[in-house]
Amino acid sequence: MQAAAAAGTGPRTSRGRRGAVAAALMLAMALAALDSTVVSTAVPQIVGDLGGFSVFSWLFSGYLLAVTVTLPVYGRLSDTFGRTPVLVAGASVFLLGSLLCALAWNMGALIAFRVVQGLGGGALQGTVQTLAADLYPLRERPKIQSKLSTVWAVSAIAGPALGGLLAGYADWRWIFLLNLPIGAAALWLVVRHLHEPARERAGRPRVDWAGALAVFACGGTLLTALVQGGVAWPWLSAPSLALTGAGAALAVVAVVVERRAAEPVIPGWVWRRRTIAAVNLALGALGLLMVAPTVFLPTYAQAVLGLAPVTAGFVLSVWTLSWPVSAALSQHVYRRLGFRDTALLGIGVAALILLAFPLLPYPGRAWQPTLLMLCLGGALGLFQLPLIVGVQSTVGWSERGTTTASVLFCRQTGQTLGASLFGAVANGVLAARLGGAGDLDSVTRALDAGTAPEATRRAIADAVHAVYVGASCAAALAFLVLLLVAPRRFPVRTDPGD
Repeated sequence: MQAAAAAGTGPRTSRGRRGAVAAALMLAMALAALDSTVVSTAVPQIVGDLGGFSVFSWLFSGYLLAVTVTLPVYGRLSDTFGRTPVLVAGASVFLLGSLLCALAWNMGALIAFRVVQGLGGGALQGTVQTLAADLYPLRERPKIQSKLSTVWAVSAIAGPALGGLLAGYADWRWIFLLNLPIGAAALWLVVRHLHEPARERAGRPRVDWAGALAVFACGGTLLTALVQGGVAWPWLSAPSLALTGAGAALAVVAVVVERRAAEPVIPGWVWRRRTIAAVNLALGALGLLMVAPTVFLPTYAQAVLGLAPVTAGFVLSVWTLSWPVSAALSQHVYRRLGFRDTALLGIGVAALILLAFPLLPYPGRAWQPTLLMLCLGGALGLFQLPLIVGVQSTVGWSERGTTTASVLFCRQTGQTLGASLFGAVANGVLAARLGGAGDLDSVTRALDAGTAPEATRRAIADAVHAVYVGASCAAALAFLVLLLVAPRRFPVRTDPGD
């Protein structure tokens, strides 16, 4: 067993046990995937019960911040102590946060407990993806990755409906209580069936707690500045500038601490190796461009196309149908073209699809953006999965957790940056079209009330078109990064069984 670990492999279980662990990973991923989509539909009921309308957005922002800043820490811990203890600890924290959320007595308490959830959610996302690579040899990894992608797809479709049912016919607190039996089943399967090989250690493992704290503080400060800038306060206001300045200072501190650490949380090789650096940047750009459809398309569908909220949700959800199918089939492409060239093909097609969106007629028909989203999901499945499978295959067991966490961290950070950047773009276009009156939130409320004139609808169409142009630029950036930085052939390690 120790020899296998030294060779860079993770747990190699029987097919029966591996199936049980795969089920546990899918249940754990479902916890993280369902979380935001279920909660979003229950916001009116939560606000009606607890109050705090002015700060309810932190139900999502607080969770997202906690997940993002803990990803690198959990990745390093899983490489040091093993996947099982990190996954069990993270899932336990997530379930504790879920229970506390169900018991929340006001909005402030609920937001705080959502942060606790996020502290565990970082372990769920990162460790599940790492274990998927540990358990399956290279030729079989697309199978488990496509299953995990399917979990996200089903969650995107079922989550809002489930949240609405629980909030409307039971109580919003059941949204959080529902996590407990799912998480308990996942934990039981992991503890019972996941057995990692023993690993020889040169000495007592050392954890860079100072680096973890510095990364957490730096990431939390900068992400808060991005999330709240232009929303809670203007970009050039004192709070925004203070947070940005403090984040920059903490970034310097984090770099100094990490350079001196014997086993840093974010080791320098993550950025010195061309393959990992290129994948990090490319998936950061993916997070950026994903904001365009996920955040702005529902508004476009309702305001410009005149669709009901449920139908508008379907226009968005179709990309979650084509994404896992394309991901599952991508192995047949990258085995011929290689990981990089397959990803280049996918992101190149995605850039063209995003650029085609502003060319849609006004007001247009619902099938037109629906078809584009179906094609976009297929293109992005061809882009993301080869990069994740490829980059995980370039490292051994002892570096896989850190590598996977760095990829997910960059994607999450890209999404946060994209929400702020494209929000500013959309509001700027609206202000220009409407003579400086209103932003996306205010005109959306006017549309809901049925008081928005035709000029407002056209302004929203122009704003969303501008966002899609920006998303196509992010796709072009990912294309250039892969073309210029990533090696044409990833330096894949050959583990036993691969």
